[in-house]
Amino acid sequence: MNGLTKEAKIGVAGIVAVATLFFGIKFLKGINMLKATNYYYVEFENVGGLTQSSPVYADGYGIGIVRDIAYNYKRPGHVVVEIEVDKEFRMPEGSSGELVAEMLGTIKMNLLLNKEATRWHAAGDTIPGHVNGGLMEEAARLVPKMAQILPRLDSIVLSLNQLLADPALSGTLHNTERITANLAATASQLNRMMNNDIPQLAGNLHTISHNFANISENLKNIDYASTFQKVDSTLYNIQSITEKLNRKDNSLGLFLNDSSIYNNLNATSANAAALLEDLKAHPKRYVHFSIFGKKNKQ
Repeated sequence: MNGLTKEAKIGVAGIVAVATLFFGIKFLKGINMLKATNYYYVEFENVGGLTQSSPVYADGYGIGIVRDIAYNYKRPGHVVVEIEVDKEFRMPEGSSGELVAEMLGTIKMNLLLNKEATRWHAAGDTIPGHVNGGLMEEAARLVPKMAQILPRLDSIVLSLNQLLADPALSGTLHNTERITANLAATASQLNRMMNNDIPQLAGNLHTISHNFANISENLKNIDYASTFQKVDSTLYNIQSITEKLNRKDNSLGLFLNDSSIYNNLNATSANAAALLEDLKAHPKRYVHFSIFGKKNKQ
């Protein structure tokens, strides 16, 4: 440097300053001039406010930046965006670019990669792009629907005000309060019943169950064969008695089956009744009674 003239030193210093300024501006824009990169182009109909040095993402990971934005004069209505991506990044065929508007109004680019592709774009190829408004676009779509809903909402609010002003609503609320109080009282009674009556009832059921168990045990010990044999014998005896009563070879059978005996008894009873009547009417015919005894005739 000692051999250089003053003018040469000034020139070298100026070149260094310009180079430093150039690399500094690129660095501030996020462009690393010393890093190997690939370039691709994404064509949009509307970039929606996308600016240079905006980040480029793939699967949520930053892989590059927007290097340049140029209007495509050969295809009016189209804008070409040059993106700079890592050297190792390979763009699958069938991929596309998407511009997304964030809540703060910034625009970012997402690369929608075709992960089923088996072939890749060469560096410098152009892929299609589209704009995704994100939440802002969804909100814009909702505005017309909200405009349709607002008149209905006004009528709903008016109907609600009329309903609240209706005295019947107050009466309904009072009735509901009374019903709630009754339910609370019922619940209290149920609690008392569950605490007092139900245990007693359960104890009684346990006692009844125990008694049934004893009865079942006693029934199990009964000699049913002997009992039924006795019942059969009793039924046989009753049948024999019935058969004898139906026959005329015995006194009871004759009395029950021979009508002449009944007629004789009936006639005897009638004669006895006539005799009693005659005795009442003429007792002297049958009885001679004297206090002094019988008087002898002279």
